[in-house]
Amino acid sequence: MIIETLSVFPQVFDGPSSAMGTSIVGRARSAGILTLINHDLRNWTHDRHRSVDDQPFGGGQGQLMKVEPVFEALDDLIVERPAERSTEVIFLAPFGQRFDQSLALELAAASRLLLVCGRYEGFDDRVYSRADRVISLGDFILTGGELAAMCVIDAVCRLIPGALGDELSSVDESFSQGLLEYPQYTRPAEYRGMGVPEVLLSGHHALIRRWRREQSIIRTAQLRPDLLTGADLSESEHDQLRLGNGKGIKADG
Repeated sequence: MIIETLSVFPQVFDGPSSAMGTSIVGRARSAGILTLINHDLRNWTHDRHRSVDDQPFGGGQGQLMKVEPVFEALDDLIVERPAERSTEVIFLAPFGQRFDQSLALELAAASRLLLVCGRYEGFDDRVYSRADRVISLGDFILTGGELAAMCVIDAVCRLIPGALGDELSSVDESFSQGLLEYPQYTRPAEYRGMGVPEVLLSGHHALIRRWRREQSIIRTAQLRPDLLTGADLSESEHDQLRLGNGKGIKADG
């Protein structure tokens, strides 16, 4: 998979010690599973100051990202791509579609993504005519789109086949099945009076699966009940949630 970024600060994505050069993303790049290409938007400017921003028409606070460098960059970067390598152009902006695990899974199926990162007070609105998607991490404001792009890259990279090593690692993670992930524990079995649930020490795999399913539903009901509307629950699980709000629910099987 190829992911490209277009940013005023491409250096934040580069280097072996950067967030994109370490851990899972770094290993995926080293293994050739992911190619990350970072473009400097200032390369498409034409004045001696390499300006990418200007004052907004009508007045207002701050500076806006200019339309010309973005259009010219996209003209160069996505022109004449072979059909099987077509680029999906994604802008990061607060008003965009909320980024979640299902969207990460959808993007992981693409062959090439181009993430366009804003700065200052945002973009001249005309740039969005070139977007295939506009994505937001949530209802908050970041200084620039680079951090948001890193989150998208990391979430998508984890879903590329071979990136995690264990292909089942991403299956049980929170949100992968519409539920939060179940609690997990490691050694020691007892620490400062806090023990590990006995079922996890039993070696009984069927009981462990049942307990994990139960705990996922309970945790979701208590912490993120909004997720339950889209979760794949059995009829008995739905009934028990209505009766006990997730307490003591038993998974089928």
